[in-house]
Amino acid sequence: MAIDTLIDELLDREGGYVNHPADRGGPTSFGITQAVARANGWTGDMRRLPRATAAAIYRRLYWLKPRYDDVAELAPRIAAELFDTGVNMGPKVATAFLQRALNALNRGARDYADIAVDGLIGPATLAALAGFMRTRGAAGETVLLKAIEALQGERYLRLAESRPANEAFLYGWLANRIG
Repeated sequence: MAIDTLIDELLDREGGYVNHPADRGGPTSFGITQAVARANGWTGDMRRLPRATAAAIYRRLYWLKPRYDDVAELAPRIAAELFDTGVNMGPKVATAFLQRALNALNRGARDYADIAVDGLIGPATLAALAGFMRTRGAAGETVLLKAIEALQGERYLRLAESRPANEAFLYGWLANRIG
């Protein structure tokens, strides 16, 4: 799936302006927090953040910077999941999920070497992903996707357990972000 489509779907899902009292991120528009918008040059009211500005931020910070475009060349469904998870939890967290899953699925480093779980896409992570895809193919991509989503779901539950205010978001996270 092309990044433009992923961004459009994300913007539609995130909707417009929200300022939920339980959300530590404060005011958001299209899912972009005020802090992220300010750090990327938006000085206006969050209610008026242009969709195109939000799309540009998503492309730059949540697709290109974490190198999910490189992941997409090897495993497009994994890249799409990392993009969505990265938007919700941060790209380093999403990438660490991928790295943990790759390490756990390499059959004792027989298929490819273990990699550092540093939350960064680099040559070693891309080589491990290429090795996984070469060994496991399209069916493997489905399994890898399930592993990443399992880690994501566990983190959502942990977030709700550690901060009761997050329970306001748990159902939506599980319904809209996994699967």
